[in-house]
Amino acid sequence: MNGQQTDLFDFPEQDSNVPHSFVIGVDEVGRGPLIGDVVAAAVILPDGCSLPLADSKKLSERKRIELDQMIREEAVAYAIGCASPEEIDELNILNATMLAMKRAIEQVMCQSENTWQVLVDGNRCPPIDCPCQAIVKGDGKIAEISAASILAKVYRDQQMDKLDQLYPHYGFAQHKGYPTVKHLKAIEEHGMIEGYRKSFKPIKNFLSV
Repeated sequence: MNGQQTDLFDFPEQDSNVPHSFVIGVDEVGRGPLIGDVVAAAVILPDGCSLPLADSKKLSERKRIELDQMIREEAVAYAIGCASPEEIDELNILNATMLAMKRAIEQVMCQSENTWQVLVDGNRCPPIDCPCQAIVKGDGKIAEISAASILAKVYRDQQMDKLDQLYPHYGFAQHKGYPTVKHLKAIEEHGMIEGYRKSFKPIKNFLSV
């Protein structure tokens, strides 16, 4: 898998007077958890990138961490964008996810004077002022999206690991904030801490008791 894979897609021809168009790959993680940010990453890879990239969900934690460092070293540009639990509650998770993606994309665009074509994993594009294409299962097809999925996953997992150090009884290092039986039992036993998404049904149920 390499940066040239994006040539499989039918993009409009660039005017010869327009600078080379970079591909920005975008992916997110953290839509399902009950706590913490939803996190998006945006990545531009160099031409001919030969990193052994894959969908982050198919990689071991150790491999993701190794690739995270390699991507940061080799990428032309990259950025992380987040939407907070408060923004998730205010906007809903879909709109907050689009906001996190938009923030990541805009940070990457600021790092380059070139034009951009954005490839987003999934079936929706965030509201941005440049060409954008949503690609279902793009994290397993497009190198730039795969790289973004790895950066986003590692970043959010690190957030949960830090939370685990502060609140070891909740098991955040294991379930990463998802509504597992162990997680729900920990909330029941130890109560709510800051950062829970109050608009999510399991948390609503605890708050209504």
